Amino acid sequence: MTASASRAAEILSRPVTLGGLTVPNRIAMAPMTRMFSPGGVPGEDVVSYYARRAAAGVGLIVTEGTYVGHESAGQSDSVPRFHGDEQLAGWAKVAEAVHAAGGTIVPQLWHIGMVRNQGEPPFADAPAVGPSGLRIGADEPTGKAMTQADIDAVIGAFAEAAGAAERIGFDGVELHGAHGYLLDQFLWEGTNRRTDAYGGDRVARAKLSEEIVAAVRETVSADFPVIFRFSQWKQEAYRARLAETPEELESILAPLAAAGVDAFHASTRRYWVPEFDDSDLNLAGWTKKLTGKPTITVGSVGLDGTDFLKSFQGESAEVGDLDNLLDRFERDEFDMVAIGRALLQDPEWARKVLDGRFDELAPYSPAALKILS
Repeated sequence: MTASASRAAEILSRPVTLGGLTVPNRIAMAPMTRMFSPGGVPGEDVVSYYARRAAAGVGLIVTEGTYVGHESAGQSDSVPRFHGDEQLAGWAKVAEAVHAAGGTIVPQLWHIGMVRNQGEPPFADAPAVGPSGLRIGADEPTGKAMTQADIDAVIGAFAEAAGAAERIGFDGVELHGAHGYLLDQFLWEGTNRRTDAYGGDRVARAKLSEEIVAAVRETVSADFPVIFRFSQWKQEAYRARLAETPEELESILAPLAAAGVDAFHASTRRYWVPEFDDSDLNLAGWTKKLTGKPTITVGSVGLDGTDFLKSFQGESAEVGDLDNLLDRFERDEFDMVAIGRALLQDPEWARKVLDGRFDELAPYSPAALKILS
């Protein structure tokens, strides 16, 4: 084993604590939508997909996004749902298999908001809803601006899903507040034009997420971890930013931390890019510094070349080194790293890295998107 390989094994194999959960190492599986769950029910292929990666050394599985129990939450009948007897029974099998393989697992709870196209399943008649009924980049509403009753229903749906996660054996939950979906639509001024308590400055725009975190916290046990995923960029606005300075970022995150977030998952497209001027800290690094909470970094880890967004358009990516990542771990910039495409390509990625078998790592091919291996 080379010195670099030995260093990777030593750093990444350290346990880490998120709330009341001890994760056996620093490697997480990033949430990646796969659309292999007909009727929203994860089947045996989904069970094997996650268990295989846990058995190969992934410490924390963050599942693909799962729709909460609100009629406007999603727009595909192949994306898993985290409500309904059959759906939850399928997820219980996933959690059991991951635990048997030595891993820990949290579902990512998701509402897509204004990204939804009305007429799509699973509830075709449900409207697209959002803070102001605006899609990203639109000047005129194309959906429904949420009423207080709508907001209360969504808060309840997240809390109910979190309670179900604990009941069926999951180790925590992740709330999807990133990438231009519903919670992010409230956080960002580009889609939130409200003039009530949920709109205005950054603190007001964070109110829905804060209330969801608090409702989840009240529903689950005190030591049941709540992770919050957020991003600056949006799927349809890559240069969008919630905060231009650390102070602005703190104004968003501090209420969420106070409401009960145990860890933040800071989503970036390239983890090595500094978030603000005059510092090398990335978004996860700044989040940890500002909140004192554990953080998960993510963004093209272990790959070199093609941006991950282009990967979904058919471009491959070569294997990249981990030296920068390991340097940042040694500086205590963040606490965990989430692996996406590299782990999608190779279920054994974590084991190979922890064993120092870097020469066995495979480049990413978009063909991996078409199968559930």
